[in-house]
Amino acid sequence: MNIPNRITLSRIFLIPIFIVLLSIPFDWGNWNIGDNDLPVSHFAAALLFIVASATDWVDGFYARKYNLVTNLGKFLDPLADKLLVASALILLVEMGSAPAWIVILIISREFAVTGLRLVAAGEGIVLAASQMGKLKTVLQIVAISALLLHDFPFSYIGIPFGLITLYLALIITVVSGYEYFKKNWHVMRDSK
Repeated sequence: MNIPNRITLSRIFLIPIFIVLLSIPFDWGNWNIGDNDLPVSHFAAALLFIVASATDWVDGFYARKYNLVTNLGKFLDPLADKLLVASALILLVEMGSAPAWIVILIISREFAVTGLRLVAAGEGIVLAASQMGKLKTVLQIVAISALLLHDFPFSYIGIPFGLITLYLALIITVVSGYEYFKKNWHVMRDSK
């Protein structure tokens, strides 16, 4: 249980706090932002989401720099990312901020890729994330953050930045999933 793995675990432990901030109607007031009101609890949840998302970069950087990459970390890191993103997307659907069909496609892709990685792991093969997969993660985090912030600061000029970014994230998510399976289909084909 090295420092990068502890950082990853902290990301997992932040998820219930994030869920509570969005699920329980705290009445901390609202901020007027353009045509919208931003509940302070949504701002707090967005801040927590951004901090939790940043730990993904921190633990990966630290693990690579100090040669602390472990099998536990290879398992926990993508799991933590998927739990955080899926939780946020599902809550955004509940809030009426994200279309359910987009969230279903994004989460389905994540399950499919995780399944492929499990099959590969059973064969002793580690499948690394692609650059397109990393771009997908960044776009998802930006879209979720913008939606949690009710498009602040873009709400002042009436641009639905969060929704636009979510559609871009969907496109990259589907394309990267297709590329991931195309590149690694041999794992499924040759598995015992």
